[in-house]
Amino acid sequence: QVQLVESGGGLVQAGDSLRLSCAASGQPFSSFLMGWFRQAPGKEREFVGCISKSGARTYYADSVKGRFSVSRDNAKTTVFLQMNSLKPEDTAVYYCACTSRLDYSPRMADYAYWGQGTQVTVSS
Repeated sequence: QVQLVESGGGLVQAGDSLRLSCAASGQPFSSFLMGWFRQAPGKEREFVGCISKSGARTYYADSVKGRFSVSRDNAKTTVFLQMNSLKPEDTAVYYCACTSRLDYSPRMADYAYWGQGTQVTVSS
């Protein structure tokens, strides 16, 4: 079992930055692909970005590419989502997730463990 706990969400204005954290426990952190997803009101959950087990590779959805950055600290068993130039359309609940089976995936179904989510609200 893996436990994931997100933090860092809040209310910000358009153009601001925010950094989300996801602390993991229960299994060797470096053996997991870590992903970030988000779900806006009335919409399906969508892929935001992910980072490979070693941290050497990152992948992003087109909607956040160039603005968001995923990083990880394997020693602190934490993954981060740095969000810059935030837009109102970035408003959503943000979830971190992980899987040990793959080293890249944008698909929700591939992730075995999920956090409870943290709310990010961007006002215009």
